[in-house]
Amino acid sequence: MAKIVLIEDNLANAKLASFLLRSAGHEVWMASDAETGLALVRAERPALVLMDVQLPGMDGLAATSQIKADPAIRHIPVVAITSHAMKGDEETMRAAGCNGYLPKPFHHRELLALVNKILGEA
Repeated sequence: MAKIVLIEDNLANAKLASFLLRSAGHEVWMASDAETGLALVRAERPALVLMDVQLPGMDGLAATSQIKADPAIRHIPVVAITSHAMKGDEETMRAAGCNGYLPKPFHHRELLALVNKILGEA
């Protein structure tokens, strides 16, 4: 299947998402902060990045902007996974370069359906 970088600082959320993605056959690389996540994206060149928005240090939207500004990795789709589910938040995330948006808490089927859609496997 696909190589996915998951950038999530909440250990329980990271373990759940990783388990679901691995169970679906994906290879998952995890980071708990944006800086480490960016290094993984640059090194591993995944097919997809799942990005928490609220991260320690640099936030996920700033990290997404860095990905989209880098010619070597800007083609990699980024999906924001966040507890920000207010009106207008999806537009803010798309403006930062996110290709998709999944509010927390999410159902496992929602996560897998969005991953498949973004990867073009649906």
